[in-house]
Amino acid sequence: MKKNKGLFALSPLMVFVALYLVSSIVAGDFYKVPITVAFMLSSVYAVVVSGGLPLGRRIQTYSKGASGENMMLMLWIFVLAGAFAHSAKVMGSVDATVNLTLSIIPESMLLPGLFLAACFISLSIGTSVGTIVALTPIAAGIATVTGESMAEIVGLIVGGSFFGDNLSFISDTTVVATRTQGCKMSDKFRVNMYTAVPSAVIVMLIYILVYGSVDYKGEPGPVEWQKVLPYLIVLGCAVTGMNVMAVLTIGIAMTGLIGVIDGSYDFYGWMGSMGEGITGMGELIIITMMAGGLLEIVRANGGIDYIIERVTRHVHGKRGAEMCAASLVGLVNLCTANNTVSILTVGDISKQIGDRYGVDSRKMASILDICSCAVQGLLPYGAQVLMAAGLAEINPVEIVPYLYYPMMIGVAAILSIFFRYPRRYS
Repeated sequence: MKKNKGLFALSPLMVFVALYLVSSIVAGDFYKVPITVAFMLSSVYAVVVSGGLPLGRRIQTYSKGASGENMMLMLWIFVLAGAFAHSAKVMGSVDATVNLTLSIIPESMLLPGLFLAACFISLSIGTSVGTIVALTPIAAGIATVTGESMAEIVGLIVGGSFFGDNLSFISDTTVVATRTQGCKMSDKFRVNMYTAVPSAVIVMLIYILVYGSVDYKGEPGPVEWQKVLPYLIVLGCAVTGMNVMAVLTIGIAMTGLIGVIDGSYDFYGWMGSMGEGITGMGELIIITMMAGGLLEIVRANGGIDYIIERVTRHVHGKRGAEMCAASLVGLVNLCTANNTVSILTVGDISKQIGDRYGVDSRKMASILDICSCAVQGLLPYGAQVLMAAGLAEINPVEIVPYLYYPMMIGVAAILSIFFRYPRRYS
């Protein structure tokens, strides 16, 4: 495909922003313009304006992005997550887990407790998606029972999930960042802690001091432990490091076994609940595929190459090198909606820039990981926000204002560059 020069290569993204965000803000309602329609129109525009090849080849490029290996893996996770979440909900697992949570955690610590749980689980399993799949249905149930904002409570789960995505030893972003920069995981972990842990503590304090107690009227219902068991098993398997698809498959099997035995539904009721859950993820799957195709067009037209060329043009000194790497990985993440891919894309050039200006490889790896997670955590078309929105049945844009942790680590990363923090690695 012939590569377009300049900002024109990025114009499909601009069209999407104009169609969805700008028009929704003008209308004062994010439901006025369906996100599926915005992606569809932006995708048509991307295919039409991509010159140099016949229409069939341009559509083929778009389809390649919509059906790539990573994309299909994510879609399978969406299907399994929908089947597990809805079958568990129908058998009463969500209500039972909500009752257990309200019985254990005091009202003054409900929001901080949920955030802390998301941080711990994501740190243990190394994936934000797995954490969101496990905790979002519970958070949505708590929001319904307590009357708290659904977007706010789901947002703290998504935010907490990026704590481990960024910090965990087994996170794919950690693996890629350390490999591209040639440093040890343990060293990158130490540098990351100086930014991630204080950010998490500040967010915890916000939930404790600003939001206060949850105004919950009434007493929690009885805890039916057998209905809590599917979630406990899913969390237990996830913490052991098991593949997220295997975890969800085990969870689905447990909902069927327990639900049929205790009479929550019969075999056909279980099958029906899974079918409804999969159908309910349809819009999410369509959005994800169209986003993948649109971003592949941007990449093939040279949009990412243009960003790298422009950002690396004026680099002076260590601060400039670190800010360049942070900007690169953030901008590429906007164009790929995948933090691991964005680190892979700019890892080598960031290494070269860092070596040229004497940036510690451990600090550079930390910057790449933190900034990619900060941007990924705030994307309304990113897999994590889309997954959470699909499970909670809300608009993904509603969640974004409540993603305090990704915002905090983004700010902290910028401050660490300007103030040369931590000193021993700067």
